[in-house]
Amino acid sequence: MRQTVIIKGNNYGLSVFLDPNLPMEELLLEIREKFQESARFFRGAKMAISFEGRILTTEEINAIVNTICENSEIEISCVIDTDKAREAFFKKILEEKAGEETNGQPFGNGQFYRGTLRSGQVLEAEGSIIILGDVNPGARVVAKGNIIVLGTLRGTAIAGLGGKRHAIVVALEMEPIQIRIGEVTTRLGGRKKFSDGAQIAYLDLGNIHIEPLCKRVIDEVSFS
Repeated sequence: MRQTVIIKGNNYGLSVFLDPNLPMEELLLEIREKFQESARFFRGAKMAISFEGRILTTEEINAIVNTICENSEIEISCVIDTDKAREAFFKKILEEKAGEETNGQPFGNGQFYRGTLRSGQVLEAEGSIIILGDVNPGARVVAKGNIIVLGTLRGTAIAGLGGKRHAIVVALEMEPIQIRIGEVTTRLGGRKKFSDGAQIAYLDLGNIHIEPLCKRVIDEVSFS
């Protein structure tokens, strides 16, 4: 019988192969069953996860992650993109987070937030923050470090609070009202997303630049 969901371990967590032709509703049922069967193997595990086999929208990724979390005791720290450059970037974020925990230094309240931030909500972090979900218009994320949105950023993101000029803002879909990095603010008014795929906002020569998250930008931008 053909397997529609295959779970494999890798260096950073789990890789999940998803049948490219199965309707999403049926696929979610298969994922639920698969992770219920293997729940005892991953009890209390904190890991990154990546998906292979089919192209997923942000909404589909969120639905899959919710299904996994509801049917296992896995704590998903981040979703790794299969694009090699973006994968390297998210790997770096994950390793930095793990290093901070190892050194006994707090990564910041709400270091990993799962869910959608709605209008009027404010999420603050003493360090960097990874959001597994969307940031809607009227919501605000404030961090002294970096802001990573594994979803759509439509609200306001304030990174590098206190003047950290090397902070960055990353989103799988970038449609922000406003971005501030360090002391520099750019107001975008919720303009339509810049392009398909993950985008990165960073500060250079006093201006905030927003570009596709690719190897060139990852190599050029300082993450210190």
